[in-house]
Amino acid sequence: MPLKKIQLRPGVNRENTRYTNENGWYDSDKIRFRQGTPEKLGGWQRISANTFVGICRSLWAWVTLGAANLLGLGTNLKFYIENGGTYYDITPVRALDTLTNPFDTTNLSTTVTVTDAAGGYITNDFVTFTGATAVGGLTISGEYQITKTSSTTYTIQAASAATSTATGGGTVYAVYQINTGPAYAVPLVGWGAGPWSSGTWGNGTSSTDSLRLWSQSNFGEDLIYGPRAGPIYYWDATVGFTGSTFTVTISTPGVLSTSLNLANGTALMLTTTGALPTGLLVGTVYYVVAVSGTQFSLAATYNGAAINTTGSQSGVHSFSPRGIALTSLGGGSGVPLIQNFILVSDSSRFVFAFGCNDYSSATQNPMLVRWSDQESPVTWTPAATNQAGSLLFSHGSEIVTAMQSRQEILVWTDSSLYSLQYVGPPVVWGSQIVGDNLSITSENAVAYANGVAYWMGVDKFYKYDGRTQTLNCDLLQYVFNNVNKLQFQQVFAGTNEGFNEIWWFYVSNDSLDYTIDSYVVFNYSENQGQGCWYYGSLARTAWLDSGLRDYPMAATYSYNLVNHEQGVDNNETVTALPIESFITSSEFDVEDGDRFGFIWRVLPDVKFVGSTAANPQVTMYLKPMQNSGSGYNSPTSLGGSDNATVTRTATVPIEAFTGQVYIRVRGRQISMEYRSTTLGVQWQAGSPRIDIRQDGRR
Repeated sequence: MPLKKIQLRPGVNRENTRYTNENGWYDSDKIRFRQGTPEKLGGWQRISANTFVGICRSLWAWVTLGAANLLGLGTNLKFYIENGGTYYDITPVRALDTLTNPFDTTNLSTTVTVTDAAGGYITNDFVTFTGATAVGGLTISGEYQITKTSSTTYTIQAASAATSTATGGGTVYAVYQINTGPAYAVPLVGWGAGPWSSGTWGNGTSSTDSLRLWSQSNFGEDLIYGPRAGPIYYWDATVGFTGSTFTVTISTPGVLSTSLNLANGTALMLTTTGALPTGLLVGTVYYVVAVSGTQFSLAATYNGAAINTTGSQSGVHSFSPRGIALTSLGGGSGVPLIQNFILVSDSSRFVFAFGCNDYSSATQNPMLVRWSDQESPVTWTPAATNQAGSLLFSHGSEIVTAMQSRQEILVWTDSSLYSLQYVGPPVVWGSQIVGDNLSITSENAVAYANGVAYWMGVDKFYKYDGRTQTLNCDLLQYVFNNVNKLQFQQVFAGTNEGFNEIWWFYVSNDSLDYTIDSYVVFNYSENQGQGCWYYGSLARTAWLDSGLRDYPMAATYSYNLVNHEQGVDNNETVTALPIESFITSSEFDVEDGDRFGFIWRVLPDVKFVGSTAANPQVTMYLKPMQNSGSGYNSPTSLGGSDNATVTRTATVPIEAFTGQVYIRVRGRQISMEYRSTTLGVQWQAGSPRIDIRQDGRR
């Protein structure tokens, strides 16, 4: 009989049975489609050996006027700026407490109990101590992580064990960073877990405690950022992220000398390895006054009187790189105290706060959007002389997220999609509903590519290209039956523009520790522009595809960033590991399906361009069945083999690989699979041919 050429449709489809999807693909992991045929995903490489603390949920790239290529990185425990593979901590400060003899040590123990009656801290928070004297053979100085033990005490772990049981430390300054957040949505069950009046009398309900999510956007070369349901913070690129040093001339007023060129009114916080002169404290916001070149004084209030300094000083002083609350910046008015999402518009640089408190109120309104005056991050109170303003949306119960698109700002509530467009004074920004009766899983579930916004709802996918539409999905049942719905907040989307892909990562029902372990991809250019889908397993927590970086970047559970599409292997850690990839077809008939066929020879069609191994290989499997409901034959082969390894043997003058292989399989239907498990392999499948002879009806 003549050789049978096998050509299958692009994309993986699990909306029907394996047999109904004949001439298609049914199962996959770490593959994509290019020009209609499957290939292995590119590899990934960590950007450096450095790591950060916590689970990263937010990435944002921008470049300063000094050409520094920066990346904002928010985790559940910290906020960082990445530059050159190093992570610089700019987590904002929550409070400064002055303590007296707060430390209790126990002989031969590294655990130190700290007493602070002001409270406000929780387990996993971070605190920095300065000014302490030795107690129990220990000098407690620097940053520590907290384990809360009561409303007024917590413990820290010293670097070495105490030499005695003692209480002391003298006058200590404790600078607390903002409260940390959960790494994932914490399931709550029982009394008080759900909203008021939910459930039936005497029975508890279930809900989740929100994980820590950040939103961030650059305002010129500076960064505006904040945690969901928290304040807005401002990082000033002029101050930098390395902690520039300064000296203090003790005088009336005190004079600071530095290498930075700072403007009057700049907000600063100070740190030291020793002690600041009397009049200045760590962890406190001050304002630059009386600038003369690189020398200036500090005031306690914006445009206030310069501070006098007295006494003595020690150690090295530096400006804190930590972000400062937007409410603390000079010249501001009406700055929101709390928000769920922030964004800076491309048009005229308005700062938006979504789900924030109203003017003259501290109560958060989850459906309220406010914006600052044009080109001003601190002027939020509307007046005839500015363009600050607000809108209250009516469709939905909360604003979930927002995104800058081509000529509008798209705003998602939990049931609708709004469009904000700049119309000028007095309205400034006008809104209209462009989608209703829809859903969205999370703040990070939206990706924007090629002029289209794509997002994941709670039961289907959507797109908006001027009108809101359901996005047809060949993996709909598979994804939404597999996703852990209590962990919808962890869903995040990203683009891979080089391959015309939209990625969504999510927690599957098989993930026992609530970590993200699965992904689904929509390729919007394949299949003659109709798009196709594929899926697999991969543990990532955030994604960024930016033209400011050479590769798409992702955050991992190894607490580092990796460049995707770099190399062909898994280089998340110091040891390279192979990426196991495979794709399995749906069932297709051998001949017309009315007779058994005996397949004895296969002519593979594979290429290995991009491989780094000398002789890369992929294994091709043929899995026969008696009928579509029989399952695979056992054994799958009749006295021979059901698979063959295809190996590249030459690259010049043309690529050469295994030309034909001999196997022995018999069935009415057959499924085909490609799989690779070794280092240095990159492959793309083509159109193999099989040699079949008829072998009866039973």
